[in-house]
Amino acid sequence: MVVRRRARAVLLPLGLYAVSILVVGYFLHEAESGNRGLEAKRALKIQAYNLQQELDATKADRAEWERRVALLRSDQIDRDLLEERARVVLGRVHPNDVVVINP
Repeated sequence: MVVRRRARAVLLPLGLYAVSILVVGYFLHEAESGNRGLEAKRALKIQAYNLQQELDATKADRAEWERRVALLRSDQIDRDLLEERARVVLGRVHPNDVVVINP
């Protein structure tokens, strides 16, 4: 009986410590690599950065197109822009232009 009491006095705390270490280890693992863990946070930050870069590029592109449309809508059309569009639409070139054809 004395042996059982000593074994219980030693094994019970060891078992509780082992279970608590396993539980803490599980939560640490999930905090690092779970769906909402640190790795997921890093991936979301990278994705947000890439989307922000794409948004900035799109905003710059839109500003350029708004500027070009404003030139077409003004009281007097910009002659260079009109000539450029006419050349593209009609497929013509100026006699002084150098044409480079890519094979």
